[in-house]
Amino acid sequence: MNRDQARDWFRAELTAIGEAASAVRYKKHPEKIVSYTLQRVVNYTNVCNAYCTFCSFYRPPGHPEDYLLTDDEILDKIEKGVALGVTGVLIQGGDHPDLKIEYYERLLKKVKQRFHVQCHSFSASEILNLSQVSGISLRDAIARLRDAGLDSIPGAGAEILDDEIRNRISPMKLKTAEWLEVHRTAHQLGLPTTATMVFGFGETLEHRLNHLDRLRQLQDETGGFVGVIIWPYQTGARTPMILPQQKPTAEEYLRMQALTRLYLDNFENLQASWLTVGLETGRRALHFGANDAGSVVIEENVVRGAADTRSAGEADLRRQIEQEGFIPMERNSTYSRRAPSLRTHFAAFSSEASHTGENHPSAPILRRPG
Repeated sequence: MNRDQARDWFRAELTAIGEAASAVRYKKHPEKIVSYTLQRVVNYTNVCNAYCTFCSFYRPPGHPEDYLLTDDEILDKIEKGVALGVTGVLIQGGDHPDLKIEYYERLLKKVKQRFHVQCHSFSASEILNLSQVSGISLRDAIARLRDAGLDSIPGAGAEILDDEIRNRISPMKLKTAEWLEVHRTAHQLGLPTTATMVFGFGETLEHRLNHLDRLRQLQDETGGFVGVIIWPYQTGARTPMILPQQKPTAEEYLRMQALTRLYLDNFENLQASWLTVGLETGRRALHFGANDAGSVVIEENVVRGAADTRSAGEADLRRQIEQEGFIPMERNSTYSRRAPSLRTHFAAFSSEASHTGENHPSAPILRRPG
């Protein structure tokens, strides 16, 4: 699909673009299976020196509300998740000015020594920052994280991969080329990653197509992305950014979801973003190209700082999938399906968990968004 075709499809009848995206989805995934995963999210610190205007989660260094969890606190959170049946852990925070590579190596090794979980952790922004703080190359930083136990990297921090937008909403954060280079390097070193897009910052369709173009080009180059998730930006009371008057509608989300499936022809997996758009629209997204329902997660402070929490336990999520005519199937962080376990599907998730794809700004998994 070229850009002219993408523009035409985006303006087409909603049912038409939905049917086209579903056709591509079934070509890639003929079975009527919708996957999901169970994750423990640990926001290990809210200290960040990127100062993104859209983020409610971060606190600047020295702020009275800043925090850095101890290793024992982090391990305790993971242990509680494992007891509930989670298979992966997503550790994310901010661009901390003092934490060097040794901190992350120690933490990953402790997690891997104690738990049999996948570590799908740390945003591109965090990884670039820790390499700079440590005075080592990006490649060395990623290789050392991999060797310490990192299994994959979330698409966090992508927002819109166009520096015209990034310079307006996050001028101190990593640029488009840097985000892409983190993921390119990870792929070269054998680490799979996911991709994200957060829209609704006042960008145009052309900015969004620039974003999708860059993801498609990198996937052609490396083949290292295992999935993609998009969602509309969720504002919060503490975000300083002045938003456009017109927020993305449910229909616009569905159009972008379908367009993402059509445009990213080299991506196998597309998640529906239930957390940010609600269950009703999230259910509809399964008919607009999505083959995955994202994650049921325990603890997600980044999203909670940005918007109202929409809780969905595992049993709830499975029921929603079934009601749309699909078969729910648990997977891991890199989209490999898991054999059905003997455990109960935990309604207990609903009391403490919220549903998300990655983490929200990335979201984006970081600062949603991973």
